[in-house]
Amino acid sequence: MAIKIGDIIKVEYEGRLEDHSIFDSTELQGGEPMKFEVGAGFLIRGFDKSVVGKEVGDEYTVTLNASEAYGEIDSQLIQTISRDQLPEDIDPEPGMMLSAHSDNGAQSVVWIKEVDDEFVTLDMNHPMAGKTLSFKIKILETGCEPDPHDAHECGCGCDHN
Repeated sequence: MAIKIGDIIKVEYEGRLEDHSIFDSTELQGGEPMKFEVGAGFLIRGFDKSVVGKEVGDEYTVTLNASEAYGEIDSQLIQTISRDQLPEDIDPEPGMMLSAHSDNGAQSVVWIKEVDDEFVTLDMNHPMAGKTLSFKIKILETGCEPDPHDAHECGCGCDHN
């Protein structure tokens, strides 16, 4: 039976960058298959859409451009600040991750992109933004649907959390 939006499925996957290096996989996440509700928006859009119409046992590779994955790089999310705007106890280095708080109290992750004697360039884009990703996906299980009265209990033994 073909997978449709709303199905709960289990997959094994391996994600690679354009240089063919693995950035994520079922193995790297502990070896347990990933279970998710198709179309619920918990995964990157292209991965989620790619399973629709597939069936248990299907194995395939899908290549996603940045807009189907983590989005394009937004230049407005890259800012250069004076080093003295950082807390004194931080010795900034490229690649370092910092937690930032906006004026309205929202918290976000910021990556240090560049550092010189006077300035630090901060990038608030997702670290995978702008990248083309390739996923090898194997559909392991489907057909489990949540109880309409309780989205976390369907009686099938699955954990829908």
